[in-house]
Amino acid sequence: MIQHGELAKSELFHAIKHQKFQWAGNRKLKIYGSLRCKSGKRMKVENRVFFRTEQEAIKAGYRPCGHCMRLKYTDWKQDNNL
Repeated sequence: MIQHGELAKSELFHAIKHQKFQWAGNRKLKIYGSLRCKSGKRMKVENRVFFRTEQEAIKAGYRPCGHCMRLKYTDWKQDNNL
């Protein structure tokens, strides 16, 4: 997991372009989703983190986004009895 603030703009652009980051998350809410998610694009930079893999996000205790990952979120919600 890498925080957005730790990267220069050029480093971030290069990493995304070369698919080093596949997922982004909200550090405070513990939610992860795709880099194209409208909800994720609106979050504050200081709360944004990046993951190389979905498994990395799950291991860090993040849950799927209810907007861009509707099916995985539904499964997660049922598994957690919410």
